[in-house]
Amino acid sequence: MGTVYISQDDAFIGKTDERLHVRAEKKTLLDVPLIKVEGIVVLGRATISPAALMELLERNIPLSFLTGTGRFLGRLEPPLTKNIFVRTAQWQAIANSPKVLHIVRGFIRGKLKNYRHTLLRAQREHPELDWQTAIARLEQTIHPLETTTTIDSLRGLEGAGSAAYFGKFHQLIRVEGFTFTTRQKRPPTDPVNSLLSFGYSLLRHDLESAIHIVGFDPYLGYLHTERYGRPSLALDLMEEFRPLVVDAVVLTAINRRSLTPTDFSQEPLSQAVFLSDEGRKMFLRLYEQKKQSKFKHPVMGRQCTYQEAFEIQARLLAKYLMGETEQYPPLVLK
Repeated sequence: MGTVYISQDDAFIGKTDERLHVRAEKKTLLDVPLIKVEGIVVLGRATISPAALMELLERNIPLSFLTGTGRFLGRLEPPLTKNIFVRTAQWQAIANSPKVLHIVRGFIRGKLKNYRHTLLRAQREHPELDWQTAIARLEQTIHPLETTTTIDSLRGLEGAGSAAYFGKFHQLIRVEGFTFTTRQKRPPTDPVNSLLSFGYSLLRHDLESAIHIVGFDPYLGYLHTERYGRPSLALDLMEEFRPLVVDAVVLTAINRRSLTPTDFSQEPLSQAVFLSDEGRKMFLRLYEQKKQSKFKHPVMGRQCTYQEAFEIQARLLAKYLMGETEQYPPLVLK
């Protein structure tokens, strides 16, 4: 089953024997074996029984709370794993050291190369449109990564590459009724940005779970600067997965008309755009399907799901930090 998403307001989460059940309005919404549950995400309001809470902690199942629009509120999970050696290696890697520069280059290279492959694929499918300008700009940001020697300069290349990609994002949308001009985060003021922000919130939950399993401190990152309460390392590892998972799901939902403009509403004061209840359920279904889809991991040489790849990448990062491998290989798929 993977991750359980609960979007029904005032739902009750409980357990009976070895099963998790979710009820609302005197109806059973979900009844599954706990052994199949890898995480729970609550969107909106829900109540959970003390017995269910204890069971989640004992089984190392994380519970995250998001608003209905996907804004992260908080997270309940067991204590950090006992693998102090991973965290020691993480803490010993300091800013602008060769090891940290290598890691940051990897995160950015993975993200930008996956952006480039997305546009190259679009160019093959729709050669009548102008893709070459953005592809060339992405290549110009990827090429100097290996010779760039400061993290701030690497962040500048990442920003330039992202701007080139999102400058063509509107051409990836094939249906009428949806438009995209620029990435707008806080708040998202159009349906496309609303879906991207919502998807990235879900991805953050999954990457934070993966790095917790491996034994990292989620708050100490390298590409993202330290900020009180921000899981910087989870945001770091998210980068290479953004185009592979979230952007792909957003484009699938729009281009296959799984979602339409009628699935969105706008808050009159903030102008924030958010999904309807039914639209949110559809997006969650598509996101979970994407996570469970399989591909051949270029480093492991075997089939795995994206859900498994989150932990694989975290473990590859741990091996590099602990000196067991000579490099960190970001996940790049063509």
